[in-house]
Amino acid sequence: MIGARLLLAWLEAIPGSSWQQRWENSPASASYDGWQQHIQTWAATQGRKPSRGTLHSGLLALICADVIRPSLPWLARNTSRYLRPAIAITRDPQGFAQLEADVPAREYAVRTGSEALKIIAQIVIAYGGGIDDIVVGDLLNHHQLMSAHKQTSTLSAVRLAYTWLRGRGQFPSDAPATLAHLTVRTGQLSPAELIDRYDLRCQPVRDLLVDYLTERQPTLDYASLSGLAATLGNLFWADLERHHPGLDTLRLPSEVSDAWKRRIAVKTVRKRCPDGTVRTVTEPRKSAPTVKMLVRAFYLDIGQWALDEPERWGRWAARCPVSEADCAVKKMEAEQKAWSDNRTRERLPVLPVLVRTAERLLRETRARLEAIDAAPRGSTVTVHGETFTLPAGGHRADGKAGFVRDSSGTRRDLRSEERRAFYAWATIEILRHTGIRIEELQELSHHSIIRYKLPSTGEIVPLLQVAPSKTDKERLLLISPELADVLSAIVSRIRRPGGTIPLAPSYDSLEKTWNPPMPVLYQWPVSGENRPISANTIRKSLNETLEASGLIDASGQPLRFAPHDFRRIFITDAILNGLPPHIAQVIAGHDSINTTMGYAAIYPADAIEAHRAFIARRRQIRPIEEYRAVTSEEWDEFLAHFERRKLALGECGRAFGTDCIHEHSCVRCPVLIVSPTEQPRLEEIRDNLHDRIAEAEMNGWLGDVEGLQVSLAAAEEKIARLDARQARKESPVFLGIPTLDKLAARIIDSQEPTS
Repeated sequence: MIGARLLLAWLEAIPGSSWQQRWENSPASASYDGWQQHIQTWAATQGRKPSRGTLHSGLLALICADVIRPSLPWLARNTSRYLRPAIAITRDPQGFAQLEADVPAREYAVRTGSEALKIIAQIVIAYGGGIDDIVVGDLLNHHQLMSAHKQTSTLSAVRLAYTWLRGRGQFPSDAPATLAHLTVRTGQLSPAELIDRYDLRCQPVRDLLVDYLTERQPTLDYASLSGLAATLGNLFWADLERHHPGLDTLRLPSEVSDAWKRRIAVKTVRKRCPDGTVRTVTEPRKSAPTVKMLVRAFYLDIGQWALDEPERWGRWAARCPVSEADCAVKKMEAEQKAWSDNRTRERLPVLPVLVRTAERLLRETRARLEAIDAAPRGSTVTVHGETFTLPAGGHRADGKAGFVRDSSGTRRDLRSEERRAFYAWATIEILRHTGIRIEELQELSHHSIIRYKLPSTGEIVPLLQVAPSKTDKERLLLISPELADVLSAIVSRIRRPGGTIPLAPSYDSLEKTWNPPMPVLYQWPVSGENRPISANTIRKSLNETLEASGLIDASGQPLRFAPHDFRRIFITDAILNGLPPHIAQVIAGHDSINTTMGYAAIYPADAIEAHRAFIARRRQIRPIEEYRAVTSEEWDEFLAHFERRKLALGECGRAFGTDCIHEHSCVRCPVLIVSPTEQPRLEEIRDNLHDRIAEAEMNGWLGDVEGLQVSLAAAEEKIARLDARQARKESPVFLGIPTLDKLAARIIDSQEPTS
């Protein structure tokens, strides 16, 4: 107690009506670093020299007695291992004992669990009371403090402490399920908040957009409402205000609306070049027809509502600047269909390679993990040609290595590699066997696997219940034996020793709402708490598998698989193998069969077979010698013909088997195909011919003059042809539509009938 008495004596010299006020007014409360120096300096004037340990123990005694309450930033810098046990014993022994009984023991085994208990003790110190008095704001303040200082390990401990206390039912039901990614999980915004994100200057139009969204809100989900607000608030009116300041009416002049349509047709994006630089490019906006369609619906809705409520909407009714033709999407849908079919046809044949690669990566990552788990600390292990060095110490309670270093010295987390390889394999298998969407994959839970008894035979078959997603339609899929193996592997992986599946809360990033805790299949423990696996993590795992497969596309670039590609492949493969399209529609959960057929990249089999039959019939009536096998000499001669066609000025266009009729005077030859890149050389030949003609005329070589003039005329004709081709490329395309003055009028001569 020597240190405590010394601290109290020091605090008596500081103004304040309580010990806490004196502590707050003291220089030691400003920062934990060097706080003892202020007391030691004062003690020296009193003829005393207390040690740092004495001051630490004295301060701990005052904190345990709740005499002073240092702030959270001050406590966050305190690394004493005695602080948490002392608080647990002196301040709230019953609360800490109950917390340890409520939390599974394995969560205390990791370092993050010990840090979480320390954070709870710090909150009790800073705000007083016990564990039961901790509120959401206390942990939120600590989370923001750690975020500002970018202390990642402490952030994980704060989140774990929040999960513990929320699991005890200590917080309100509307409290966030977790503090992870709290800055982006903001919840739903009101129509006014959605519009105010774009800082519109015209207040009346801003109020109109808010009223319009409020009117539409009951019939839209939040994702659609947010997208509509972005279109009307940002892409439409904010864009008009930037280019036409002072605009305050929906009655847009034609030049204003036309300029907006041109701007909305393109967008500016930043693209990373192969050398690592970033450049800004302008490219067509694929969603431009949708944007114009929403603006057109806005104008038409206002006009219709003005008939029912003229006092509210009447003054805003105006002519719609977007015509029906502006919203035409037929060409865009055709391009989208062609792009989608080409993407599916490119990926369908290589799917077995991707499946084998995923299985191989899973086997290799498991073998590496098993090898380092079996090896002692500080040893070296070689697995599949890779050498790993295990650390001599660690913080894991099970004694296993967390991170290892490979032969190049790179620090690697083999447990994370094995987890990503497992879920990449599981994702590929589930998506290719079911064709579900990625958000439906993330929502699969242990409750999704159900049993169904066939009424005809009484046989029990497993079904996969897919939760409502895009179309809000729940559907049931038959679980094949291959799919059953994958699902059982996931369940076995996440099941706890007692046989239960952990409940993990998930956040709907589209609807901005928290889902109730569910035994989802796609989850893993992170810093002591169970979290759903995000869509970005799933995509990253797929990309790692694709990179290991070595697959490339038609352009030679690494092939990329999006999760939605498996949906297109599933539908295409099912229909090609005889599944009726209307059944595929039900399995895929589409509202329209046209959507299902849009996913199916099916070749026109009837047309292909009919064409093959036509070719077979034509070959039967032609002489058989026309279809004999080509000899190697004939094939070499054929290839040599194309090699001989390559000339200095381009290529010779003569037919196979014919000789040069101009004795290689190529400038004169009409079948010479001049390359545009050789135009400067052709112009040099023309200038040289002028000089040679002048020399021949001066010397009286009239025969040479005649021959050179023929060559000159041919060279000038070829140069003129190249210039005309280049001009045609640079000029706008003329469609050949005649004007009225070029139309020939038809005159009919008629005579008055004679009586």
